[in-house]
Amino acid sequence: MDAFDLFKKLSSGTKFDKRRFKTDIEKFKISKSKNEEITIKTEPVDPVPSSKRKRDQDLKTFYNVPKDLLKNLTECNYSTPTPIQMQAIPIMLEKRPLLACAPTGSGKTAAFLLPMINHLKGPEKRGFRAIILNPTRELAKQTYRECVRLSEGRGFRIHIISKVDQALEKYGPKSSQKFDILITTPKRLLCLLNYEPPAISLGNVEWLVVDEADKLFEAGPRSFRSQLKQISTACSNENLRIAMFSATNTFIVNKWCKRHMKGLVRVTIGLKNAATDLVDQELLFVGSERGKLVAFRDIISKGMAPPVLVFVQSKQRAKELFDELIYDGINVDLIHADRTQMQRDNVVRCFREGKIWVLICTELMSRGIDFKGVNLVINYDFPPSAISYVHRIGRTGRAGHKGKAITFFTEEDTTNLRSIAVVMRASGCDVPDYMLRMKKHDKREMKKLEKVAPKRDSIALKPRKPKLKKKVGESTQKSSEAKKVKNKAFKNKNKMEKKKTSNGKSKKMKFSKEKKNNETL
Repeated sequence: MDAFDLFKKLSSGTKFDKRRFKTDIEKFKISKSKNEEITIKTEPVDPVPSSKRKRDQDLKTFYNVPKDLLKNLTECNYSTPTPIQMQAIPIMLEKRPLLACAPTGSGKTAAFLLPMINHLKGPEKRGFRAIILNPTRELAKQTYRECVRLSEGRGFRIHIISKVDQALEKYGPKSSQKFDILITTPKRLLCLLNYEPPAISLGNVEWLVVDEADKLFEAGPRSFRSQLKQISTACSNENLRIAMFSATNTFIVNKWCKRHMKGLVRVTIGLKNAATDLVDQELLFVGSERGKLVAFRDIISKGMAPPVLVFVQSKQRAKELFDELIYDGINVDLIHADRTQMQRDNVVRCFREGKIWVLICTELMSRGIDFKGVNLVINYDFPPSAISYVHRIGRTGRAGHKGKAITFFTEEDTTNLRSIAVVMRASGCDVPDYMLRMKKHDKREMKKLEKVAPKRDSIALKPRKPKLKKKVGESTQKSSEAKKVKNKAFKNKNKMEKKKTSNGKSKKMKFSKEKKNNETL
């Protein structure tokens, strides 16, 4: 007999007198202001169609979402709502602060844009009423495009900060305040807030949405925590609501939300910090850095279906890999933080259009960027953490499409191997048992790897740069030897000239002495 059955049997026939224990009920009653947590485990969708499950009817009847927004949703190919949309949209329509965690490619952008647009209703001349913060400019531009599509016909003035100098003139105190939604990175917004007086007013902001919250809350000198505090204090509206969305859940984000967001509702879709089931994941041991390049070329020779994203750990390694692959007859390019904004925009556009087959990138592109139809993700360098791994492979297997992810690893990558093997096993992939039995490493070592990437050998098989340095050294040695020879010759000439001059002077002295002697005689 189960413990629950035993308790049920013992307590059968008993009744709870609510009138008698009224004071006790009030004492232990949970108030609405306290945090609520909703955990939803994704299950296969019931194939039997049902009119009661149509989300359009729920949005119309319960939340009065107008027809124009529903029409925009259908035009943006949102046929059936995803689990995160089914949970986040009603919560935000009820104007509750939200912390949402859902897998990559699950439709989080539409989950916060739809209720935000519905809440703002139409354009007003009160300045910005909604702010969306993104970790990168590329993700901000993607969110901007999606916001324009979903709000079509509403007349909203949606802005994105491309240059701070232009923003000073647009959003200053002398401006007409004809703008509604701002999409930007936190650093650019802080540049405007740090002016005296501030170059932008956030007093009427009603919604502050933070996308990819875990990335912005990463520890370090450029931490977003202090920046978010400054931005939230600048949003002085009493009716301000904050919503945070991410594919992974971290302790720092949860702690900040509990402290600063009253009446918080937390939504977790699926397993915590897990990858999507649509990605076929593979770990490939390559032995060394040379083995990585051999394995990569072997994948290409067997036939790959572009487009392909390749992740490396640094800008220097991205350049080295690009120099090796550019002569292999592949349409390849690279993107990193050192490239100009125009170059980065051109690369992203060409990759979307199919002109670039293989795109080499750093962690810059692992967050939120939605490339439709990415078939393969290759982790050329091992991810620094399980969270980074989830975001990297999340660039494929989006919006219901299947994808593949291959991760190269060497003996140097054993520190994080177990944590990533656990993520793979949780998403249903085959993983060798010895990886799961590996010893857990110290948290300090794991954090060090997140901050400082491990030292690796050069990707280049032919050391071109060292040869150039040797040639330069040889030429400098030759030139120095030639200079020494010239200096010796010059010194010898000077000695000869001195001897000649000294000989001439002695002859003159002898001649003058002889002349004097003759005169005396």
